[in-house]
Amino acid sequence: MSSDADIRHLLAILDQAYDKRSWHGANLRGSIRGLSARQASRRPRPGRHNIWEIVVHAAYWKYVAWRRLTGQPRGSFPLEGSNWFKRPESESERAWRADIALLGHMHRSLRAAVAKRRHLRPRDRFLISGAAAHDVYHAGQIQLLKKLQP
Repeated sequence: MSSDADIRHLLAILDQAYDKRSWHGANLRGSIRGLSARQASRRPRPGRHNIWEIVVHAAYWKYVAWRRLTGQPRGSFPLEGSNWFKRPESESERAWRADIALLGHMHRSLRAAVAKRRHLRPRDRFLISGAAAHDVYHAGQIQLLKKLQP
């Protein structure tokens, strides 16, 4: 059985990895703060993922964690495909902001699913903490990609 303290702890881990102050430096949302579509769409080299694609990838895996926690069927992610999504090369600020909003929406959905839980199985804890670790990993990756930009 899970306690309210367990749920609060997992929510704090998710939030620190995504958009709340944490000891490790930039979280995922902080790592993209202030980036333009042009910056987000730059590739470190041909065939490599750019920041924009990493953002949508992170949104997708938040969706997968939410789906697994809630038992929802596959196929309800707003974009067609899975895992990695080719993003517009047009450097559209509107499209970039829409994908940032998608990331936020998926985070809030996952967070709400965790907050509603009254019982967490060990695999649920593993999934939730893994989703947070995924955010931290990609935040670091984005920080590095920003440093590599001209």
